Amino acid sequence: MASSETAPAASQRARGVATFLRSQMRNIAPFLTLIFLSAFFAVASPSFATIDNLGNILTQVSVTGIIAVGLTFVILCAEIDLSIAGIANVTGIAVAYFTLQESYVNIANIPLPGAIAIILSLLLCAALGLVNALGLTVIGIPSFIMTLAMMQIAAGISALLVRGQIAYKVPSLITTLGSGSIGGIPWIVIVAAIMLLAGHLVLTYTRFGRYVYMVGGNREAAEYSGLNVKLILGSVMIISAVCSGIGGMLGVAHFGSAQQNEFDTYLLDSIAAVVVGGTSLFGGRGGIGNTIVGLFVLGVLNNGLDHVNIDSFLKILIRGLILLAALIINVYAQRLREKTAE
Repeated sequence: MASSETAPAASQRARGVATFLRSQMRNIAPFLTLIFLSAFFAVASPSFATIDNLGNILTQVSVTGIIAVGLTFVILCAEIDLSIAGIANVTGIAVAYFTLQESYVNIANIPLPGAIAIILSLLLCAALGLVNALGLTVIGIPSFIMTLAMMQIAAGISALLVRGQIAYKVPSLITTLGSGSIGGIPWIVIVAAIMLLAGHLVLTYTRFGRYVYMVGGNREAAEYSGLNVKLILGSVMIISAVCSGIGGMLGVAHFGSAQQNEFDTYLLDSIAAVVVGGTSLFGGRGGIGNTIVGLFVLGVLNNGLDHVNIDSFLKILIRGLILLAALIINVYAQRLREKTAE
């Protein structure tokens, strides 16, 4: 009698485990991918699994991580921001441009400390984010189209400021944070970690974070509950622009120069980090924790491919296939969620 009761119970537990695994597939798959890639490259190349190389990976993903913080907010609201790389680039160029202008304005022949250049650059990226926000929420332009236009606008401003030249001078604070280190740890890694932590705390423990998930999860329900959806959408667009601007300024210092089209690859990298990590393109699911996993997946993949003897063109194909797999999992997980809801 006891055995006849145990079988249905075991079957029910098995179904429960299977249901849980399906519901968590978006979170489990990136983590398993990270473990597999790390194990593979550790076996394929002895130079990969070292402390020094871990530091290299962290440094390599830092700028992407800073930009991806703001993009996570946007994607959680079921929107997209294609202007992140353009805004990063124009902000990096602007801080170098304003630093150059400050060198002509000094008191008693002592150059100003660079604070004005930093403030003006942050205001510029925030203003571009505000234009994105107004286009999305006031005019009603879809975020894909609005940010695509902003990408071109930012590229145009960059071209006007730099005029085909390369700028090298940035404020000392930006130089320190972008290329300096403390106790052997690069400042840019510390800044990225702080921004990722701050983004996680905001999304997890604040009312604004809950509103972001509400807007992304069910926009109509959020509106019926009295939530100002347009304000939330506008806010995340500005947050995305500011994070991109900070990443752009520190990136310029890290690379050692400011020039046009310097951040073009960061558009795909940032989107891939958020999506590969498991944040839903349909909004309302995921977060900074997923983005961190996605950053490590991309970092390990890019760094590991450099440690093995493989065709450079094949690396691009492999990255594309990884992103495609993440998109398939993302869409499939959304379908499972909808079936469960029914």
